[in-house]
Amino acid sequence: MSTAAPVITLDGPGGAGKGTLASELARGLGWWLLDSGALYRLVGLSALREGLDPDRAEDRERAVAIAQALPVHFVPDKGAGQRVELAGEDVTDAIRADAVSEAASRWAALPPIREALLSRQRDFVALPGLIADGRDMGTVIFPDADLKLYITASAEERARRRYAQLSEKGVAANLEWIYREIVERDERDASRDAAPLKPAVDAHVIDTTGDDVAASLDKIHNLVAAKGWRIN
Repeated sequence: MSTAAPVITLDGPGGAGKGTLASELARGLGWWLLDSGALYRLVGLSALREGLDPDRAEDRERAVAIAQALPVHFVPDKGAGQRVELAGEDVTDAIRADAVSEAASRWAALPPIREALLSRQRDFVALPGLIADGRDMGTVIFPDADLKLYITASAEERARRRYAQLSEKGVAANLEWIYREIVERDERDASRDAAPLKPAVDAHVIDTTGDDVAASLDKIHNLVAAKGWRIN
């Protein structure tokens, strides 16, 4: 697949920092940003609100219909990168809840759900370029992307980051439970039949363990500059 507009993909497990890096990269280049994870989270949120269970066949059919007709709108926001609206409702924070993350991971393991969102993700490609953040952007959605990045970090590091985020918000959290949840989600995402989580063979792996955002972004900027793209 080839596109008129350049595409940079950022894949990797949750909590590795790819969302922040993708947002900063899109801002620096002045390109569009696709948070593909938000689409799956929207399916998860909608499914939770309707009481759907991925283990029930009739519920899976309903979830596919939801995925096919998601009334989603990404709204640019200087503070948060972009806001996410579902049928006009701002759900930017709601889709980040742990229960929604868990639901999104379960629904994303189903091939019909991934197929329903495939063309919708590709439709986001537009000039001057697209930054695509997700788990299978470089392997499935944009296999011919101009630059592929795989953002990762140790499970321990990601658990500490999530614990710190929750603590800052005044939310009681258990570090050991968060760690176990991350490991289980990693295993599920990596072992699923549909688009398992893994680096594309031609992806540049960026390990953010022990690095702050600036250090990780510098590594990415070097790769971007080598492509001749100008970062503001």
